[in-house]
Amino acid sequence: MTKRPLAEIVGHTLAERGLTLATSESLTGGLLGATLTAVPGASRYYLGGVVVYATEQKARIGGVNPSVLKTHGVISEQTAVEMVVGVQRLTGADYALAASGVAGPEPQEGHLPGEVWIAAVGPSAGSFQPMPVALRFEFDGDRLRIREQTVSTALHMLRKLLDPAEREHNDTDAR
Repeated sequence: MTKRPLAEIVGHTLAERGLTLATSESLTGGLLGATLTAVPGASRYYLGGVVVYATEQKARIGGVNPSVLKTHGVISEQTAVEMVVGVQRLTGADYALAASGVAGPEPQEGHLPGEVWIAAVGPSAGSFQPMPVALRFEFDGDRLRIREQTVSTALHMLRKLLDPAEREHNDTDAR
């Protein structure tokens, strides 16, 4: 039995349920969107995303309040949350993912390579807007490996958001 890529698994779930997804990326520079769109039929669920690599673009395009950037910095829970909420609002997607961090090889603003914040949010239900989930990770490896781990982890977060009953041991088919 062949293992299906995680992007295919979450994409199938989104398409099957008639749900949509958008992304806001910094350190991954579009790799998350590219991974999602590598799956045939991704246009049924992937609306698109923004790559907000430069700090000022996180505010201008990404929906991050400049005061959040000034107070908390680019690599922070608050910035990741504002990025994910911003892209969901911008696109009208049901689900959204965002990532901000340091791919390296040099530290950035006092943060070491591999420090990454990933945020995910699901759809609103009537007047209820769910709180985004934002988690901090420390990935190892070179620049490419850190970016790949960020994409993989973001997709795992989305899978958990789509199927909360999923158990960690059931994720082996997606690795």
